[in-house]
Amino acid sequence: MKNSLKSLPWLALMTLALVSVPRSANTAPPPQERHPHLHAAERELREAREELRSASHDYCGHRKAAVEAIDHAMRQLHLALECAR
Repeated sequence: MKNSLKSLPWLALMTLALVSVPRSANTAPPPQERHPHLHAAERELREAREELRSASHDYCGHRKAAVEAIDHAMRQLHLALECAR
């Protein structure tokens, strides 16, 4: 009886190790997005374009040119990301 009580902590430790293995295997980080800064730039440009379009003033006549430049930049980013695939 005393011998079995001495091995009880080791048995509990081994059981805990076996139970915890599947959990640690499921905690892998998600795959990282390729070119995260380019995707972030696309999102920021989209938001800036919407902000310019919905503005109540024309920024001293620069709003139209700024929207066109953003559209051009977005097209170029899209083409660059398509090429990277």
